[in-house]
Amino acid sequence: MRLLAFFAFVCCFCGARGQPIQTFVIPHSHMDVGWVYTIQESMHAYAANVYTSVTEELSKVKERRFIAVEQEFFRLWWDTVASDSHKKQVRQLVKEGRLEFIIGGQVMHDEAVTDLEDEMLQMTEGHGFLYQTFGVRPQFSWHVDPFGASATTPVLFALAGFNAHLISRVDYDLKDGMQKSKKLQFVWRGSPSLKAQQEIFTHTMDQFSYCTPSHLPFSNSSGFYWNGVALFPDPPKDGVYPNMSLPVTKETVHPYAETMVENIKQRAAWFRTNHVLWPWGCDKQFYNSSVQFSNMDPLMKYINQNSKEFGVTVQYATLSEYFQSVHQSNLTWDVRGGEDFLPYSTEPHQAWTGFYASRNVLKGVARRASSRLHAAETLFTQYRISFPDGPVPKDWALEKLRSLRWAVSEVQHHDGITGTESPKVADMYVQHLTQAVMGVEELLAALFLLPHNLAVSGSLSSSSFEKGADQALEQHIIVYNPLAWNITTVINVTVALPNAAVYDDSGQPVPAQIQKSAQSNGSYDLFVVVELAGLRHRKYLIEFSEKPCATKPECAQAYKAKGVRFERLSVKDRRNTGRRLLPVLNDCYKLMFDEDTNLLHSITYLTDKRRVKMTQDFWEYRANGDVKAGPISDNYIFSANGSARRAYEAVEMEIIPGKIVTEIRQYFYREDTDRDYAYSISTRVPERVGSGPACHRLEQAYSLGPLHLNTEVVLRTSTGLRNNRTLYSDDNGYQMMKRAYKKFANNTVARNYFPMVRAAHIEDDLSRLVLLSDRAHGVSSQANGQLEVMLHRRLWNNLTWNLGYNLTLNDSSVVRPTLWMVLGSRNATSRLHQREAIELQHRPVVMPIDQPRRPYTEKEPGSSSAAPPVVLPPSLHLLSLSIPGWNYSSNHDVHLGHINSGEAPRSEPDYDRVLMRIMHIYEEGEDPELSKPVTLNLKEVLQGLGEVRALEERSLTGTWDVSSLQRWEWKTAEKPQKNFEQHGGSEGEDFTVTISPKEIRTFFVGFGSRNF
Repeated sequence: MRLLAFFAFVCCFCGARGQPIQTFVIPHSHMDVGWVYTIQESMHAYAANVYTSVTEELSKVKERRFIAVEQEFFRLWWDTVASDSHKKQVRQLVKEGRLEFIIGGQVMHDEAVTDLEDEMLQMTEGHGFLYQTFGVRPQFSWHVDPFGASATTPVLFALAGFNAHLISRVDYDLKDGMQKSKKLQFVWRGSPSLKAQQEIFTHTMDQFSYCTPSHLPFSNSSGFYWNGVALFPDPPKDGVYPNMSLPVTKETVHPYAETMVENIKQRAAWFRTNHVLWPWGCDKQFYNSSVQFSNMDPLMKYINQNSKEFGVTVQYATLSEYFQSVHQSNLTWDVRGGEDFLPYSTEPHQAWTGFYASRNVLKGVARRASSRLHAAETLFTQYRISFPDGPVPKDWALEKLRSLRWAVSEVQHHDGITGTESPKVADMYVQHLTQAVMGVEELLAALFLLPHNLAVSGSLSSSSFEKGADQALEQHIIVYNPLAWNITTVINVTVALPNAAVYDDSGQPVPAQIQKSAQSNGSYDLFVVVELAGLRHRKYLIEFSEKPCATKPECAQAYKAKGVRFERLSVKDRRNTGRRLLPVLNDCYKLMFDEDTNLLHSITYLTDKRRVKMTQDFWEYRANGDVKAGPISDNYIFSANGSARRAYEAVEMEIIPGKIVTEIRQYFYREDTDRDYAYSISTRVPERVGSGPACHRLEQAYSLGPLHLNTEVVLRTSTGLRNNRTLYSDDNGYQMMKRAYKKFANNTVARNYFPMVRAAHIEDDLSRLVLLSDRAHGVSSQANGQLEVMLHRRLWNNLTWNLGYNLTLNDSSVVRPTLWMVLGSRNATSRLHQREAIELQHRPVVMPIDQPRRPYTEKEPGSSSAAPPVVLPPSLHLLSLSIPGWNYSSNHDVHLGHINSGEAPRSEPDYDRVLMRIMHIYEEGEDPELSKPVTLNLKEVLQGLGEVRALEERSLTGTWDVSSLQRWEWKTAEKPQKNFEQHGGSEGEDFTVTISPKEIRTFFVGFGSRNF
């Protein structure tokens, strides 16, 4: 009777037209590349065993399947653990489609605080390995754990050749509505400019997400996790793990089947097709695949034997098999535009917006490492083209680059750069990044110094300019521009002596300014105006002297700037403010500082003579740390315990007028009588020197910390702009998203925080205030005219789960982020902020090549190279210029032939194939001129690198020839069919390409006579 009653119940949920629901059981293991345990700990405790045991178990039964997601663990297993027998088995399983690589990147990257350049890097690294080794190209995503979903990610996956995208973590109330209305699946057009050109079918996981429901109504133990829970630090010698599920036996198979079928039916009700994706697995699973499959095999057999009564069939499947069935249903799907799924909340008081600012130091280290990698990639590529037999060993150079690629890719993990990991894992990321950066610094030094004539001027010696009899100390520096634009900017070199003169590589004096450093009493900031051509570097000589030279026209010494200090002013003594205003001017702005508060009062942008009232100071949210007292903040979650409070009681100010920059230093003290300041702002206002740096960029450097426990500190910029609490912030540095303020029944403050990776702005009908960042932060507009940026967090709470995994974020570090500010009309700032954000991301590399010392022996100065710079039009950005090193034929059939023939799978690196990406940085319609499509001849643009002989357009990660890439088409109500012109490789001598707004175009480039 019990069986009949159950069959009657489930038949209410049978599939369309009475057909059994087709269930795709997808075995997987979610393997965090970090989080609680280090990579080494995870490999030892469970990760290596996953691939060993899965390989062995899949080989035993033809019907079994498994999807592999994060490539870092798989590659470590492949290189250090797998036997030849295992490798042979894997190749066969991949060929048969039973082991499927999903996403294929090094990690499952975060989507809120990652930069698109780093997302592309980690995908390219993983895809290159998979394609070279197995000839496979992932075509589906499995983004089940990132904390919210960006609209940039589906665009990048489409550009990489994916046919479908899978997400899971979206706002709890939004997901509930999507389930009820069967809207969990849609076609996503993530870019408003690209529209349907790069659309992708997207599947949102239901409320059960990627873990198998473990509740068994017939048992007190959990179900479907027969291998139990992974043990750290060592796996048990007897193979018995904690919490191993009740085995499937003759007695338990039917209640297990009832439980599984009921869950399948529940899920089926939320989707439009007769197919159910049933993830089997969770975090750290399948390290003992034998016990997993030996229990699931008979359970699935039992359900299929009774499929007519159950109304369900089950089969092991890969993700591609599921999506193929959905695609073949030929339904018409709703279209989602360029909106993202950020921020993300799991409950009314659990807004996952805290991690936007968690571990600020790690976020900064990761971004700087990425920038240094980009510079080294472009420089090594030029070196290989110009000096293929030069003295820098190519294998040594590629090893240095690959180490930093690995480290930068690794930290993009959704529990890495997010700051949501344990302290020891954060230390691991920083260690890997720091060590790899040191290696790349060695490479840069070798590339700069071994051949001295790499597309720049020759050796610089003391004979290049006149000297007096008293020879002082001198130091040489090299400054490299990693961008394909000509730039004029100001660099800052920390020096130990107070008097200096700077000369360029032709011996001409360079405008410079020297002043006492804000960071150290014993050092000085030397500001130097540098003019750098695209992808070129120059050498500069700094000559130090004990005394300032006499005041006369030929004196070439840097201007010595001296500061004026203003007395400390207490907040409680503020009465009548705005009476004594002190102006600081350049050609773009007039900044007014209030001598009654020591705070900024207003800024006038002079082109329109429009004044905007503006103050900047620090505020803090007090976090609750006791779970019994209410909602808490932690690594992930921001839960404001009331409104923000002023974080200081007094302010000091110092103004250092200069001829290169005028610097305003503001020091904020928690208490009136404190000796040391808690926070500071250093604002540098550039002066125009000749064709010098643009005056619209106000650089601000901050110092915060150590914070008091359970405080979250924000920089609050309060203005007269009428923005109605609406702000704009970027999705991964790719596109700006409108963030309208919303009121919620609970937690309104935290749920109105958004990620800021590169940029955020507020605006009204007349003016726009833009902030550009050197790392990710959280950003919000909590009141009209306000833009606040969360810069630092220090938290502790007594939640058992957080304490057990050491995830309380007791971060006592001092952080020093940088923001650039731009103020102006909406039209003017639209032309500026994209390029400014990129210039902040990729500032010139400044490399001292010696310590201050007596002059070198004189020698003849070298002559400048005639090679032209590499300069793209202002709306195009050179995203990538690198030598990946992966060795495979660009002809897919030829490459598969090599793999299937059993030729040596471990190829020597290809040092001649150059990977180049170019991106149009403007949106369609954003600017009358800069938003137009750009047509250019790449052979002419790249002539400064060498002679372009071949050009082939590829998919984003390089594994597809775009002329053969045919992505699936999905029917939508807005357009039954789509017909877009497919970009292809160049034919014959035609190297002309047209790049439209927001397009990212990827090419293999062959130079000279070398093949690629």
